Amino acid sequence: MDGFLSGIFGTQSLLIGTIVPFLFVLTVVVFIHEMGHYLVGRWCGIGVKAFSIGFGPELIGFDDRRGTRWKLCAVPLGGYVKFVGDGSATSAPDADETEQLTDDEKKVAFHTQPVWKRAATVAAGPAFNFLLTIVVFAMFFGIYGRGISEPVVAEVQPGSPAAIAGIMPGDRFVRVDGTPVETFADVQRLVQGRAGDPITFVMRRDGAEIELVATPTVSEQKDALGNTIKVGLIGVVSNAEVGQMRVIDYSPPQAVAEAVKETGHILVRTGQFLKRFVVGREDKCQLGGPVKIAKMSGQAAQLGFEWLVQLIALLSVGIGFLNLLPIPPLDGGHLLFYAIEAVKGRPVSDRAMEAVYRVGLLLVLGFMGFVFWNDLFAC
Repeated sequence: MDGFLSGIFGTQSLLIGTIVPFLFVLTVVVFIHEMGHYLVGRWCGIGVKAFSIGFGPELIGFDDRRGTRWKLCAVPLGGYVKFVGDGSATSAPDADETEQLTDDEKKVAFHTQPVWKRAATVAAGPAFNFLLTIVVFAMFFGIYGRGISEPVVAEVQPGSPAAIAGIMPGDRFVRVDGTPVETFADVQRLVQGRAGDPITFVMRRDGAEIELVATPTVSEQKDALGNTIKVGLIGVVSNAEVGQMRVIDYSPPQAVAEAVKETGHILVRTGQFLKRFVVGREDKCQLGGPVKIAKMSGQAAQLGFEWLVQLIALLSVGIGFLNLLPIPPLDGGHLLFYAIEAVKGRPVSDRAMEAVYRVGLLLVLGFMGFVFWNDLFAC
């Protein structure tokens, strides 16, 4: 019996070791995203009918004094804020729904608001995701500082792209494809997502700057959670002596500034990955869905709560980025319609909007099916 119970409730079990951390990670990220929509919507004077974590049948819930239904639903893969006048959980406009509203309800209905209020409310979801990531990173930088090393080459692997390009031990990286670098981590960041792309490196050697071109090759590595990832490498190594490894301590303002920079770097790398993925230049197994996130949540939980919080930060910025893609029913799709409305001076026609929504929904569902297939069968 003890073995049976530990298999269900032990820290290595599926329930406690994977499902609970996964639900914790996903719930925090979804809650922050939807809270962004809710808070800015309320600030703009828009009425809120429901705030839901999850989809499907309601498990528990309550009504607040403003008439908003706060609820937790059975399918925990997302959430939504439903504003007054919304035809669906995705805030798709519904003429029939709007016609049935009372005069007082129409004043606070989402689709009767000025375009700037609607845009601000929609953009707030991804913005809060980015803010969560910045807050987490700032806390870690403020508490632990950051280990860095100088961008100086200690060793060049024989036959590597760096060796072929003529990079030598003692060379110092100055710029990578025009971007100035200050640490060895900066070089790694700019190279890892560029496998197969010729990259121009400006190196300082014997007091002079020289320009060399190397093309990173794909290499498999283990990430901090033990997962196999594919990155671009040119075959240079630093060490504690040459790189003068040290820890930098940050004041609170400096920690926030570093957190903003790091969040920006992640956004750039995410966009870079998606562009390469669309044209077939990235391994499809690098893209994961709920099953992969659940696995990573379990792995992070085993390493400790701090690792789980870092995973939340990384997932949050990824969710925020994906939601800004200009595809209905994602937030970016709504913002695209509002931008067109702002330029034209009138909303996009219901017929055109409905057609685009259908195509966008098919794309989103297709993408979800793809990552599920990846998680369960392909990778």
